[in-house]
Amino acid sequence: MTFRPLSDLRVVDLSTGIAGAYCSRLLTDVGATITRVDPSGGNPLRRWSASGSVPDGEDGALYRHLTAGQTDTDATTTDDELLALLDGADACIWSPGGRLDPAAIAAANPDLAVASITPFGLDTPWSDKAATEFTLQGWSGGMIGLGRGAPDRPPVHVAGQVGEWLAGAYAAVALLAQRRTGSGGVVDLSMLEVQALCLTYYPVTFHDFVGRPMRKKRALTVPGVAAASDGLVGLGVGTGQQWLDFCAMTGHPEWAEDVSLFTERGALTDDIDEWVARHTVAEVLDVASAFRLPNAPIVNGENATVVEHLRERGAFVDHGDHTAPRSPLRVTPGPDAAAVPAPPRRDGGALPFAGLRVLDMTAYWAGPSASHLLAMLGAEVVHLESDRRPDGARAIGVPPKADLAGERGPIFAALNTGKKSLTLDITDAGDLERLRGFIATCDVVIENFTPRVLDQIGLTYDTMRGLREDLVVVRMPGFGLDGPWRDNAAFAFVIEDASGLTWLTGHPDQNPVEPYCIGDSNAGLHAAFGLLAALAHRDGTGSGCQVEAAMIDAALSISAEQVIEHSAYGVLLERAGNRGPAAAPQNLYECADLDQYGRDLNRVAVAVATDEQWTSLRRALGDPAWASDPALATHAGRVAAHDEIDRHLQAWCGFLTADEVVEALWAAGVPVARVMFPHDQPDLPPMQSRGFFEELDHPVAGPARYSTLPFRIAGLPDRIHGRHAPLLGEHTEELLTTLPQLADEVHPR
Repeated sequence: MTFRPLSDLRVVDLSTGIAGAYCSRLLTDVGATITRVDPSGGNPLRRWSASGSVPDGEDGALYRHLTAGQTDTDATTTDDELLALLDGADACIWSPGGRLDPAAIAAANPDLAVASITPFGLDTPWSDKAATEFTLQGWSGGMIGLGRGAPDRPPVHVAGQVGEWLAGAYAAVALLAQRRTGSGGVVDLSMLEVQALCLTYYPVTFHDFVGRPMRKKRALTVPGVAAASDGLVGLGVGTGQQWLDFCAMTGHPEWAEDVSLFTERGALTDDIDEWVARHTVAEVLDVASAFRLPNAPIVNGENATVVEHLRERGAFVDHGDHTAPRSPLRVTPGPDAAAVPAPPRRDGGALPFAGLRVLDMTAYWAGPSASHLLAMLGAEVVHLESDRRPDGARAIGVPPKADLAGERGPIFAALNTGKKSLTLDITDAGDLERLRGFIATCDVVIENFTPRVLDQIGLTYDTMRGLREDLVVVRMPGFGLDGPWRDNAAFAFVIEDASGLTWLTGHPDQNPVEPYCIGDSNAGLHAAFGLLAALAHRDGTGSGCQVEAAMIDAALSISAEQVIEHSAYGVLLERAGNRGPAAAPQNLYECADLDQYGRDLNRVAVAVATDEQWTSLRRALGDPAWASDPALATHAGRVAAHDEIDRHLQAWCGFLTADEVVEALWAAGVPVARVMFPHDQPDLPPMQSRGFFEELDHPVAGPARYSTLPFRIAGLPDRIHGRHAPLLGEHTEELLTTLPQLADEVHPR
């Protein structure tokens, strides 16, 4: 059975960048009909290639990947003809440079959902400010929040234009949420807020709980990426037990005797590198897997398609002139419904998912972030833990001997507002039976165990469907439900290693560095999209389904450009520090003032994305003689002279404070950002104007600020967060006391 739950959704795509196109790609994959309308001057994405390899007169391979199965409309279409086209549509995707205006489109078509993807959101104090994906990383805190990069070098951005891909996925989620309300209107998405959620680890809540930043200084992850005898490999240690196992694996049990080395491992770098260098990649992976340590080869555009696990899972599709990742979702539909399709399960409330019950059997970041989105949009989300094995996120950032330590975890608190807590031990026969009864009352089950866990206790999709035949089951295995790596431990950094996200991030003369965030946040985002598509399938057919939203598939999907470039043009994309293919110059520059801790010079991120912006930059600098070279008037010329431009820009910035640089360049229309500490996000005017942070009181940890949603849709209340994250087992009695009655109502006996 083909999974096309959005076959009745008609979308007009007016966007001009990767974000809008990726939104359309995701919607197309689940059946939506997409009609594309280019701006009158043409869509720059058609000619885009990170290596500049698109032959004259052809559409680029990335454009063809993102728009396959869609319909193009003549760019000469008049505004009246375009409005008529929109009148027959259900949704529209718009970004700056696109035809018309989102407010005007919505006013002319009140039933139309209009997804607007802009840097700072519509109608904020910064809505008219120039920005690129790179400068937004600076504003979000994503460049320094997780200490990315060696301390003796500038911090590095996450390469590959990841902010564009993440914004596109969020736009698709937002459109499906808006669709479920049954109303039209503008879906106002802020790319800055997307990056704040996906490139940083809830830094504001962490700072409010703990009183300090998550990381006080930058440092390379140890272990992390290292060079084996025949290639690069990534190793990780995420728990105390993994550290003990790592010490044993490398032949250094004495390391385990020094408790301080668990958190301060920098002194061991040379010894670890030497151990890795004595082995091949395959040998390192084999022994690490035997010790159940997180591990992966460092995948890139050249080797991705020959990695055994990815090849066996059919992760890529050969399109003849290029190869690209397959859809990030793998769906097993349930049996056809016996009668009339079920209506959307809402109780008449304004929130899109009011009346929906979700059993959240996830932990840490990826899984809880997917269910959290539904909780913020009205669903009753029940987070399953056990007294013996609570969610590990409860311990992050908490001294182990703190009073009520399990209730003081800022990351758990940030990811689980509005949820209920149910404690059951799935290894206990009685509790497992209670869990089965509870599943029968749920609309959705979402889980992110390794596949063997549910198999061992008999909670397969077939058995859960036997408890409730229209159940939607979302599974989030790290590496998928099949393949050689099926049971491998999957943390964010390992997924980044295995997908290409790590390969592109870092300075070119050093080993790449792991982003250490996107593997989780991106996985949760794509799982949420799969969940919403599955609910649309159930609403339309009355039938449930299983959605396999593997973390690796989600990561491959947003790093697609690497495989596409290599297969289409024979180019291996390489890391370039803070430079990038979309702008020149693009880099970080030190300013004259110190950061708020007095430890380092403030930096600004500058990115010149167009020739017009270069002219504006020249004027802002006072038209210096060095900038008058005619070759610099073109992108190619600026790329060739990037070193020289960097020297002059650094000299100019070095005499000014970061705020003075931002003021001067923004006034000229040049994309620029102050490289922020992530816990300062609430100071940003666009976030303040959109109410992105809300204060909430926690009964143990006290008041703190919590991030919300990166989009605004019609009908949302003034406040997103209704209550604090649950205490462990807080709602167990409430939920289980009513269990027999609820089970009988769902399945009369």
